[in-house]
Amino acid sequence: MTSQTSVQQVPHFIAGVRLGGREHDVVLEPLSGAPLYEVARGTEADLRRVLDAAQVAFEELRRWPAHKRATALRRASTLLAGQAERFARTIAQEAGKPLKASRVEVARSVENLGFAADAASDLAGEGIPLDASAFGEQRLGFTVRAPRGIVAAISPFNFPLNLALHKVGPALAGGNTVILKPAPQTPLTAVMLAELLQEAGFPAGAVNVLHGGAHLGNLLVSAPEVAIVSFTGSPGVGEAIKKASGLKPVVLELGNNSANLVDEHADVASAARKLAATSFAYQGQVCIHPQRLIVHERVYDEFRAAFLGESAKLVTGDPTSEQTDVGPMVNAAAVQRMGEWIQEACDLGGRVVMGGEVQGNILPPTVLEDVPEKARVISEEVFGPVVVLMRAHNWPEAIACANRSKYGLQTGVFTNNLQNALLAVRDIESGGVIVNDPSTFRVDQMPYGGIKESGFGREGARASLEELTYVKTVVLS
Repeated sequence: MTSQTSVQQVPHFIAGVRLGGREHDVVLEPLSGAPLYEVARGTEADLRRVLDAAQVAFEELRRWPAHKRATALRRASTLLAGQAERFARTIAQEAGKPLKASRVEVARSVENLGFAADAASDLAGEGIPLDASAFGEQRLGFTVRAPRGIVAAISPFNFPLNLALHKVGPALAGGNTVILKPAPQTPLTAVMLAELLQEAGFPAGAVNVLHGGAHLGNLLVSAPEVAIVSFTGSPGVGEAIKKASGLKPVVLELGNNSANLVDEHADVASAARKLAATSFAYQGQVCIHPQRLIVHERVYDEFRAAFLGESAKLVTGDPTSEQTDVGPMVNAAAVQRMGEWIQEACDLGGRVVMGGEVQGNILPPTVLEDVPEKARVISEEVFGPVVVLMRAHNWPEAIACANRSKYGLQTGVFTNNLQNALLAVRDIESGGVIVNDPSTFRVDQMPYGGIKESGFGREGARASLEELTYVKTVVLS
């Protein structure tokens, strides 16, 4: 649509400058539904510009020594720390994320840039014992890590800064350049990040931001100039990206319906407190948010009472308020979907024991029980402030229940029984098993990613850097 209002204009960021467009898409504020931004809508001509800019910058950046890349990333970390409140308030406004959670995201992003700098400094190959073969005598063999080229980074709305940096930071650490396509809901955070990285010393065109819809995204990931695609989002879109990208490698961090298991040997009060705090954080719009709480029947009633009591303490409201724990869903469509899924669960025999009543664009913390596993609130990714309580007769049954999922990203396990903890680590089918913390636990240097329909590839500074570079074998005779 053509601009008709006085709302803020959000441009592309290409070759180091802001670039507007003739057509725009309107972004609505999550809480009120009022127009917040008009965002430039990318065209094929814009895509051509951004590909050219990234290629030119790559010819420079690929030759930067590791210490120079690391220094620029550390400078970016310092700059972000100095602008933390500005970034946090932008995230709170455009993503609807409570301000206290937005501040945590920025603090993690400051660390994340530091981890990327460390990874740049440590990037190395390894020696190859060629003379282990009779045909390798009198030769020296080793490997080096080389940048792939242009990275297409497609990031989600729920962590618009830190999840973008899980792609952008390691890409730059390895000497690549980036075309960042942010979620339509959170365009300004991406532009601010690109400008900050340029201020930190990276060349114009090293990090570009291109806005647009699915058609432009398809053209981006299929462009021959793009060397690798890194995407975080839904399994359906991830599958489409995999098909469109052809033979180029992809890193996909997709959905989940995270199980969190509470054993009869767990510290029930601690488990209930931790799970209440994280199950509804950022309205449950987190891919590893605790969704299926599978509780041993011997402690089920105790856990249920404690969990409901802790959950009732959470404050709902305006995400820019200092007190808010649970704010609005990202848009009205998300609220409607939640209502439909809750109703389906009730129609199938489930019961709402807390919440469930929509207040504008806010769905308060909602807890269900006695829901059959075929209901979407169990079988699919809720991505909302909805949790289902489930009983297990014993520990092997709890593990089997957790594994009855097409997803496998991260699982929380609460037990003080070492044998049961080790059984869970051995038998649970997911990319991460977190013991005595919720499934949401993540620090930004750890390898992170899933199996099954949760995707493949790993993030975390070092793990991402290995995905975004390739091994080059060198033999000297």
